[in-house]
Parts: sequence; C-alpha cells; structure tokens
Amino acid sequence: MNTFFIALLFIGIGGLQTLITYRFYSVMKTVAVTAIITGCALGTYDAVMRIFQHSDPLVFSYQWLQIFSFSLKLDTVSAFFLVPVFAICAVAALYSYQYMHDAKRSAATANNYFFYSLLIISMALVVCADNLITFALAWEIMSISSFFLVIYDVHKKATRDAGYIYFIFTQAGALFIFAGFGFIYSQTGSFSFDAIATIPEYTKLVAFILILIGCGSKAGIMPLHIWLPYAHPAAPSHVSAVMSGVMIKMGIYGIVRFYLLMEPTSVLFGQIVISLGILSGILGVVYAIGKQDLKKMLAYSSVENIGIILLGIGVGMLGAASGNKTMAAFGFAGGLLHVFNHAIFKSLLFMGAGSVIHQTHTGASNELGGLMKTMPVTGRTMLIGSVSISGLPPFNGFISEFLIFYGAIHGLSLHGASFVFSALAVIALAVIGALAAAAFTKLIGVVFLGEPRSDKAANASEAGFFMGAALSILAASCLIIGVWPDYFVQAAFKASQAIPLVADFAPDSFMPIMTNIARTAALFLLFFVAVVLLRKILYAGKEITRSGTWGCGFTQPTVRMQYTATSYADSMVAFFRPFIQVQKKYSGIDKIFPGKTTYSSEIHDTSEIGLNRFIVRPIVYALSKLRWIQHGNIQLYIGYIVLTIVVMLIFI
Repeated sequence: MNTFFIALLFIGIGGLQTLITYRFYSVMKTVAVTAIITGCALGTYDAVMRIFQHSDPLVFSYQWLQIFSFSLKLDTVSAFFLVPVFAICAVAALYSYQYMHDAKRSAATANNYFFYSLLIISMALVVCADNLITFALAWEIMSISSFFLVIYDVHKKATRDAGYIYFIFTQAGALFIFAGFGFIYSQTGSFSFDAIATIPEYTKLVAFILILIGCGSKAGIMPLHIWLPYAHPAAPSHVSAVMSGVMIKMGIYGIVRFYLLMEPTSVLFGQIVISLGILSGILGVVYAIGKQDLKKMLAYSSVENIGIILLGIGVGMLGAASGNKTMAAFGFAGGLLHVFNHAIFKSLLFMGAGSVIHQTHTGASNELGGLMKTMPVTGRTMLIGSVSISGLPPFNGFISEFLIFYGAIHGLSLHGASFVFSALAVIALAVIGALAAAAFTKLIGVVFLGEPRSDKAANASEAGFFMGAALSILAASCLIIGVWPDYFVQAAFKASQAIPLVADFAPDSFMPIMTNIARTAALFLLFFVAVVLLRKILYAGKEITRSGTWGCGFTQPTVRMQYTATSYADSMVAFFRPFIQVQKKYSGIDKIFPGKTTYSSEIHDTSEIGLNRFIVRPIVYALSKLRWIQHGNIQLYIGYIVLTIVVMLIFI
C-alpha cells in the first residue's frame, strides 16, 4: 500500500478509536494523538519526497455506484499543499493533548478528535481529487467535519451562532462551486478534470468566477470573510489554528487548481485576483488593528494574508497571460510559499492566543498585559510569530513576500492595464506590511509587555509542556525557513512549474541573491544574540536594583495609565474610516469635579453590515410573506408535490 494511504489509515484509526475508548479519557487521547501524529509524519515525508523526486504522479481510481469514479491524483502541486496539511495538523494534535484537558467532557473530546481526523483526511482528498465528483465529495466532508469542530462548546449560545454562520457560508460557497461544476459539465459532458481545458475561452471566465466565489468563501476573501471572526473565537484553539493555517488554504488550492486546469490566456483572470488581493490584504489588516479580542484580531489577519497570497497568485496569472516568464514564476512561487509560511506562523499565533486564553480565561487585550514575565515561552514564541507575519527578516514571512515583490516589480516592464495592476500590487504589499507591523506591535505591546491590567493577567502562569513544545516547534520553523530558505524556495518553484509557461524555468541565478539576503539577516540575528549574551556576562554577579520608571509628573501611576489596544489603534483606524464604521460611546466631562467617566470604541465590519442590509433582511422579509404556505393542511401539501411534478414533466 502506498505511503499516502497508510498515512490516511493511521489518521482514520486515531479518530475512530475515540468513539470506542472515550470512557478511558487518558488512553483515548494518547492513542488519538499518537496515531494522528504518526499518520501526519508519514504523509509529510511522502509529500516532501514527491516534491523533490521526479517520480510519476500517484493515480488512483475506483468506480462506485457503476456511474461515478472516485479518482485521485497526487502531483507536485498536490504534494506542496499536503505538506502544511499534514505538518501543521500533527503539531496541532500535540498541542491538543494538553489543551483538551476536561475529563468530564470525554464524549465531546472523543467527537472532537473523530471530526479532527476526518478533517485532515478530507483536506488531503481535496488536494488530490482528480475529477469534479471526488472534489465535491471531499469538499463537503471537509466543510461538515469543520462545522462540528467549531461547535465543540455547543452549550454556549455564541458558539451555536458562530456555527450557524459558518455553516451557511460554507454551504453557500459550495453551491457556487457546484454551479461552476455544472457549467463546466454542460460544456464538456464529462466529470474529468482533463476535459476542462477544452471548454471555449469565453466560458472559462464564467466558470472561474463561480469557482472563485465558492473557494473564496472558504478562503476568507473579502467580502466573503464574515464567518472567520465568528468561527475562530468559538472553536478550540488547536482547531482555530488548523482552520486558519490550513483549511482556508483549500480555497486557495481550488483557485489555483482550476486555473491550471482551464489554461486561460486572458489577463483578466490575474487582474481580478490582484484586485481581490488588494481589497482583502489592506482592509483585513486594518480590521485586525481595530479588534481587541485576540482571536478576532488573528481571524482578520488571516484575511490579510489571504490577500497577500492572492497578490502573488494574481501576479503569476498576469505574468503567464502576458508571456513574462520571470513574473509568472516568482508570482506563483511567492504565493505558494506564503501558503506554507502563513500556515506556520498563523498556527503559532492562534495556539499562542489559545495558551493565553487557557491560562487567563480571557481573550480581551485590554484586560491583559505583562504576560512576558509570567508566560515567557508563550510570549517569546508569539513575538517570533508576530515578526514573521509582519514580513521582517530573518523569519519566514519575509522570504515569501520578497518573492512576490520580485515578481510584481518585473511586471512594471509591462504596458497599459497590466503595468497599473503590477504597480498596485507592489504598493499594496508595502502598505500591508507596514500595517501588519503596527497590528502585531499592538498585540505584543498590550498583551505581553507593561503591567497586568487585571487579576486574570496578574495570576497567569505558563501553559503546559506539550502546548509549549508545539509553540516552540512552530517558532523554530519560522526561523529555520528565514535563515535557510533554499529548499523551501526550490519546493515552491517546483510546484509553480505546473504552469506551462514556466515549466522549464530554473531559479538558479536567483538563489544566490536569496541566500545572501538570508545570511545577512542571520548575521544580524547572531549579532543581536551576542549583544544579549555579552550584557548577561557583564552584569553577572552585580547587584541590580529595580524601581519605577519616570512617571511623567504623576507620583502614583497606575496600570490604567498604560496604552490600551483601543487607544493604540484609534488613529490608524480613523484614517480608514470611510471603509470602516467606528462606534464610540463617551459620557463626557461636564463638571468641575467630574464623576465616573466611560468610554468605549468598537469597529463594525462594513461587509457584514451590507450583507445584513441588502441580502439577509430582504430575504427574511420575502420569506415572512410566504409563511401562509405552511399551514398544516396535508391535502394541500400533497397538491404542492403533484403540481411540482407536473411542472417538471412539462419542462422535461
């Protein structure tokens, strides 16, 4: 049996056994985590080997119901997406061993591990699907299993509401995908992927837009992102990490895969994707700056990074349509590498946020502070994740964003609209990077530095060993890719060679540049570490006193005088106010000796407001006018059925 299927078998056994052994809580968790990690390790190894070894794609097909074919094909693009699927899910499983600690909820925990293993298997099948039916089946299993993971705390109303919102969006997205599949089938008469390239050129754009909307809903492309800030805070933190780090990339995979299958020649595909990337990237990070809840902030940051990935892929599409080989190669390679890098640092940040919430029982930034002293492992790994996601050297986020920059700058040699979109991509990347640095400066400064703003933060302690180990593995990965990026960059270029234009593109001349940049960053890091060690050596054995810093004239400063997340973000959010609605409540000061004064600020998602105003409310109103249809008269219900059959027979 192939290693890929053995990996899925281990993962499946790990999930299934929990339904039998849930009464033995420790045994159930240990077996589940061990089996899932083993399967994921085998899957990661197999995927890496397939990327770097020039072996034939794995092909598997099984006829079922004597009508449909369950077909799989594991090529280089599939293997590249499988690496984060297996690798991140393994680390998340390790994290969950200590995070899922409530033995009183053994049945709920067993269900969580079962659906977690099902989610991993379904994501692996999505990226290996080789026809429309297999893709649709795997996609639906992925959506349903992730829904049950989101509603783990189903006894909470907020969790149920988040689950319903996620379910509606994921099914609405699936309907658009299936509509795209139906349109393709109407043109080809076949469910095979191989037939997609044969559809007329003018119909490819229609099919692509339908699939882009469906996959974009799963990826969290703005304005289809509304479910993210609801689902991520509701789900357990290791599930949030997998959903944000890995599952939303299945939407990116769908966009990339069907673009490859269609082989379009129009520049319009790239222009559409770049436009969505700019919108998602800039507004996503602005909303992240304005949010005070840790998980909601990270959810909007995922929208931002999906925007960066779309910019890379869009630049690649534009380069492929324009015949610019370098632009196409670097755009796709940068976008694909950012898929992998974002999976690492976003999973790290979600797990770090989960550790904070686990230990303090709150995710509100304005109630935290000073955690770097009491939670040093979580704080330092979160710092590494924050620098990485800001695209700064010497960490992995810089590498993938540099590739996208390189590709977009090569697009400046184009003319007309293509030049404009290339220039916009460069500007957008710069703006997103600056705003991301501001957003995560806020996170680290408010949550981990300063003094505790509440007893919850003051009494916090470090999370358990396995949770800290998971964070450390991901933090080390951010550094390793940033300092030794060669193999990871080469893997991204190998995956991008699925584009016919760049099938023979060799990045050999570029690799020394990448290596020199990485080594320079590593030297800076070594210098920084050396200075820290020298300071420790020079201060060794000396008496060090501690006292309060200068209070700027205040003789009795309190923790309430620190910057809050709200005050830090206020000026930046105000700059984008035409695109963001800010609701402020301030009681004011109108007396010489004022009493208690209150102030609150909350930003509202304009996409959500627009959805409610122009889609949800009209639909609810229209349906309310049709309630008379449901009256309880069985004879009329039968009449409805007969009438429906008659109408269908007329059309048939």
